[in-house]
Amino acid sequence: MKLNFQLEKRLRSAIKHFWSTREVQAQKQGSASGSKDAGARSAVTGGAQMNGFIKLVRDLLCESGLPRAHVYCEKCVELPGWYRPEKKWDLLIVSDGKLLAGIEFKSQVGSFGNNYNNRTEEAIGSAADIWAAYREGAFKPSARPWLGYLMLLEEAPGSLSPVRAREPHFKVFPEFKESSYAKRYEILLTKLVRERLYDSACFLMSNAKDGPKGIYREPAPELNFQNFIASLTAKAIAVAKTEN
Repeated sequence: MKLNFQLEKRLRSAIKHFWSTREVQAQKQGSASGSKDAGARSAVTGGAQMNGFIKLVRDLLCESGLPRAHVYCEKCVELPGWYRPEKKWDLLIVSDGKLLAGIEFKSQVGSFGNNYNNRTEEAIGSAADIWAAYREGAFKPSARPWLGYLMLLEEAPGSLSPVRAREPHFKVFPEFKESSYAKRYEILLTKLVRERLYDSACFLMSNAKDGPKGIYREPAPELNFQNFIASLTAKAIAVAKTEN
């Protein structure tokens, strides 16, 4: 489903922000240390890259009628866990002492092998932790909260090339055979939603050449931004109507 012009323009701005922030982080770290490798490391680990997406989602929520005071992005974003004391989420909606939603915003540029495994473990672990905490009453009197996951992956030969799965003892599931890291992310996010670990997920891809111009791609229709934001804002609108 194609986004309307204004929403498309705002999403492209978030893509631009991502790439420009990475470049600034890399230049600052490189100039301070004199090391190009350190600069690249800073661009991977530095914060703020996904802030354009966080701000866009926050603004869309508020435009849907949710009071801005109920949306937390930078401070007060910790939630109790079951397997750990607490975890920081990138965006929370908390209204009248009730947890309504939590969203993770993640990205990956380069180092596709190791980082894919880390992202997979984080996504599954975070969901398992919060649902166990919910089951044990950590968020009373909240109803079941809405969980979302947005991922931006660099579109590059390393993320698009087939990867051989290692099968020393047992066969992997057929969908993973010769799948690229991009395809593996698509499979991961699709399964996370279908297994109801997350209520919605968004998967975007962008390359280093065209990304600074706001160019991106949505490889899986089921995981597009339109579906993601529609699901989230439906929750926000329902809450806003209840409070009015």
